[in-house]
Amino acid sequence: MILINRRGMIMEMDTKNILSTFAQACREKGLRLTPQRLEIFQVLARATDHPTAEILHQRLIQGMPTLSLDTVYRTLGTFVDYGFVNRVETSASQARFEVSHVQHHHLICRKCHEIIDFKWQSIDSAVLPEEVHSWGKIERRNIVVYGICHKCLQ
Repeated sequence: MILINRRGMIMEMDTKNILSTFAQACREKGLRLTPQRLEIFQVLARATDHPTAEILHQRLIQGMPTLSLDTVYRTLGTFVDYGFVNRVETSASQARFEVSHVQHHHLICRKCHEIIDFKWQSIDSAVLPEEVHSWGKIERRNIVVYGICHKCLQ
């Protein structure tokens, strides 16, 4: 399902190799692979709902009862810094997280806060204005579209 490329971004691959690829990327970047980091990454990689740190913690303590919420927050911050995880910024106060993978954007429902991934090739390949290029180095593009989903409209 995922594969980490040279820039530390995770691309698609089969589920069987997720953890070994992640472990290799950690070694290459000099990041110690603790049982907590491995489990946090594994649970987040399988998540399809862009969980908050609190939701992720609730899922993790079932198998790791001594895992603190602080450890989850610090680990997610480390993963974001190393490019293994994206922080999905929302209008709500809590950040949501996802394993970095293929380029995509997000639809966010303002009522239920569901986040849906979508691809938008024309935005990804669009030439940016000159003032954006002169600003510095662009690392990625991310569009967030807000609205109300069909479930909430009913």
